[in-house]
Amino acid sequence: MIDFFTSNLWLIWVTISILCLILELSSGDFFILCFAIGAAVSAIVAGCGLSLTWQIILFAVVSALSLLLVRPALLKKLHKPERVRLSNAEAMIGQEGRVSEPIEAGGYGRVAIDGDDWKAQGVDGAAIDKDVRVRVVKMNSIILTVEPVTAE
Repeated sequence: MIDFFTSNLWLIWVTISILCLILELSSGDFFILCFAIGAAVSAIVAGCGLSLTWQIILFAVVSALSLLLVRPALLKKLHKPERVRLSNAEAMIGQEGRVSEPIEAGGYGRVAIDGDDWKAQGVDGAAIDKDVRVRVVKMNSIILTVEPVTAE
């Protein structure tokens, strides 16, 4: 069995690469991905017949270069540069939608935003007709406070 693995080291490197990719799915910060790239390069080199010493050296070098070059590029490309990421109610503020059920004066109606239908009220209890474009100005629990969008 040991003879099999020593003659097919590329299989071990491929296995390490796949395991790193699976672990990366749980983290999402592209750190473990760099080691998967290093293992993939080592698998290619092992398939070409280079010694284990060179495979390990290339794994370390390629992984380090990936950490320095690939990871920052991916983070910059795929993650927004904002320090604060809005979520939940904060992300709703400023969104635009369409009134799907008229909002009564001093009462409630419904607003469709990105495929979701929300209970809504007008600013200062204002009535808003159906199919009017509105912007969310406030969110209290699951009730949106909206105002009509003015044409600019």
